[in-house]
Order: sequence, then structure tokens, then C-alpha cells
Amino acid sequence: MKVAPGFCFLFIFCLNLSPSISRTDLVTGYEVHLAVPAEYIEGFIGRAFLMETEHLMPPNFRVALAIEATQGQYSCSLQVFLGEVKMWSSGHFSRFFTAEKCVLELTADGDLRLKGPTGHVGWRTGTSRQGVERLRISRNGNLALVDAIEGIKWQSFNFPTDVMVLGQSLNVKTHLTSFPPNSTFFYSFEIQTQRIALYLNSPKCKYSYWEFKPPNNINLSFITLNPEGLDFFDDRANKIATIPSGTPHSLRFLALGNKTGNLGLYSYSPQNGIFEASFRALTTTCDLPLACKPYGICTFSNSCSCIGSKCGEEMGGEFCEAKGEMMELDGVSSILRDGAKRVNVSKEECGEWCLDDCKCVAALHYSGVEECYLYRVVIGVKQIEKGMGLSYMVKVRKGTALGSHKSGLKRWVLAVVGVVDGLVILAVSGGLGYYFIKRRKRKNLMDTDVRS
Repeated sequence: MKVAPGFCFLFIFCLNLSPSISRTDLVTGYEVHLAVPAEYIEGFIGRAFLMETEHLMPPNFRVALAIEATQGQYSCSLQVFLGEVKMWSSGHFSRFFTAEKCVLELTADGDLRLKGPTGHVGWRTGTSRQGVERLRISRNGNLALVDAIEGIKWQSFNFPTDVMVLGQSLNVKTHLTSFPPNSTFFYSFEIQTQRIALYLNSPKCKYSYWEFKPPNNINLSFITLNPEGLDFFDDRANKIATIPSGTPHSLRFLALGNKTGNLGLYSYSPQNGIFEASFRALTTTCDLPLACKPYGICTFSNSCSCIGSKCGEEMGGEFCEAKGEMMELDGVSSILRDGAKRVNVSKEECGEWCLDDCKCVAALHYSGVEECYLYRVVIGVKQIEKGMGLSYMVKVRKGTALGSHKSGLKRWVLAVVGVVDGLVILAVSGGLGYYFIKRRKRKNLMDTDVRS
């Protein structure tokens, strides 16, 4: 019988490592080897679980050495799990690619390392000669190197990824990050003096798309996740605000989603056997920053309509006044904040400011307060009710907008938005009509059966 390479790999190492899975610590001199498949297998994931917390309500924290197929290669990392959910990874920011095998080693002088087959070090804690005696997983999921008197020399809590666990604190200027697949953008959750905020980041720009501010402009010092919610504290450790959990179950972690960029508070449901979000920062699809591709509009029906013939970056771009003009889109706005801003400017002046800025690709004007915001990306765009005093303008190649705000392209864009919503409404109406007709027929048949 031919055994799939991935299955064979997992079977062998579960046999070799099963006696140590119940351990909560590893001592210096410990070393484990994990084989890498000879051929690339798309979607392959192999893990050897080394440690697990004890005496906790399930699920427990577990520590694993992992091999994962990604980008045509195999990456190796040390990971912490809560049940089946990844809480931390040594390869979150920078992957260590290897072949043949990956080695986890806690050296005799106290350095924790990941190595390849030739001894090349792909990741390390840098804790040599600091008195480290063991690697430990604590009850709150903190992976730590400690000395003989339990002094912490290195800990995973100092290197947060995209998750904050129950009992963990994050100080001002700390942030979580997550990376959408196949994208140049990434998300960040940042703790600042006046607020916490979600950001969309790219190599050329950074914009916030959600925020929460403590009341009375009190300066924030750190946040902590407790069973009932996310707490905010000032520099004297006084609690100044809370985002409640909204569930009777104890919160277990906060996470920044790598696909949506949404922030959620999660608790474990014993009935369903899964983690469920009891709070989400954003509750509608069109408020998510990457709900649509660049140059796409998220419509009232939560579908995407393109600005131009196809969603993408080919329509506009970075160029200056001599090559471009502004095309205004009615009933459209952006969820992105914190862009370059000017006040007391007209809509026409706002458009000229974008044209003068070679890197500007779009502008948003608030007529009520005469404010103008510039953007270096056309993303996070959504349909809004008309008459709200918002004017969203996209920089296009000269001649594309026909020199008029009432260009054929503008009418085409809005027509597509209307058609998309109209088709959705028609489908829903048709479905409801069909449902009620069938229901009436069924009721008539039931009445006939009862009478007979």
C-alpha cells in the first residue's frame, strides 16, 4: 500500500514524540528533528506537539514544531496553539525556509534555535549565557525561557503577532499585525495614547479604518484582556474604559483577522466545541478595508462594482497634473481615515490639490465643513446615500473623464452600481414571491387533506 508522504511523516513523528506531549517544560540540551517532505505538496502541514499546559478548562495551550508548505517551499516555525487555533508563531514576520529537516534546539548555554540540515540558524532567541535552564509554557499561553529562580529571559508575550490572550497586557506603542494572503497590504491593531485603532498598511501608505477612544480624553497606558472584556488603563493603572465581551462565557483571546482585518473578542463554546466571536469591531461587509479589490466600490448589496471596465490598478495611477484630471463619483465615500488633510477648501480646490500631488490617486471632500482628504490608494470605497455632502474623486488619465463631472464613464460606473443592486433586489423579490406562492399552495393542499 502506498502511503501519502504527509501521512507517513506525521505518523512517524507522533510515535517518536508522544511521551513528551504532556510536558510543560523542556530543559537545556533538548533537541528534536522534524523531517521535511522530499517533494513539494501544496497545502501540507506537519506538526509535532512538544508541550501542553495542565489543569486548565479545555482546550489547553500546546507548543508545536511545525512544517508548512508555502510559496513553493517549506517553512519551519515554533508555534503556540489554544486548542486548534494558532496563538503565536516564530515565523509570523519572517519565515524560515528549509529542506530535508528542521531542528529545534535548546542549547546547553540557553539559546533556543531553529536550524536547517547544515546547521544554519534560521531563528533564535539570542539568550546564550544568560542562565537559561528551561523552556516553559505558562497557564496563560506565554512561552518563556526561565532561569533557576524562574526569572524570565525571553518570552513570546514580548513579540506579539495577531492574537492577544486572556490575562495578557499590551502597552502603548505595541501593535498586532496580520497579513492577508496574496496581498501587498497588511493590517495592524495599534495601542496609542488617545485611542486604539485598526490600520490598513501598504509600502506607500497607512490609513486607519476603525477606532475606539476612552472617554474624557484620558491618556491610555495599556490594555488587558479579562474574562468579561477588554479593559483600558491610564498610567496609574486606573481602569478608564471597557469593551464588554457580550457573552456569559469567559473570553479566551482577541484576534486580528488576516483575511478581513476585523478585530474580534473570542470565547469558547462548550456546546459547539469551537471558539466564537462575541464582539466584532466592524459589523458590515462594506466597512472592511479589502471588501473589494482596488478601484472597486462596495455596494448596498455587499457586492463589488468596478470603477472602469475592470477592478484593478490599471485605470489610474501615480501621475501629476499635466497627465491627469479628476472624475467625481456621486454617492460614494471611503472608510479610510488619517489621510493628508486640508480645511476651508472647496471641492474644486480639493481636486486641484490631488492633481498637484503626483502620488495622490483619489480625494474625498466634505462640503459641510469644507474638508479635503487625499489618498494614495483607491481602496475601502463604498456606496452611500446621496445628498450627504461627500464627493469622492478619482484621478484618471486626461481625457478619460471627458473633461466633465458628467462624463460617460461616471454614468457607467453609477449605472453598474444600480444594475448590481437591482439584480440582487430582483432576485430576492423573486425568491420571496416563489416562497409565498409555494407556501400558499402547500397550505391549500394541507387544508384539503384535513377536510378530506
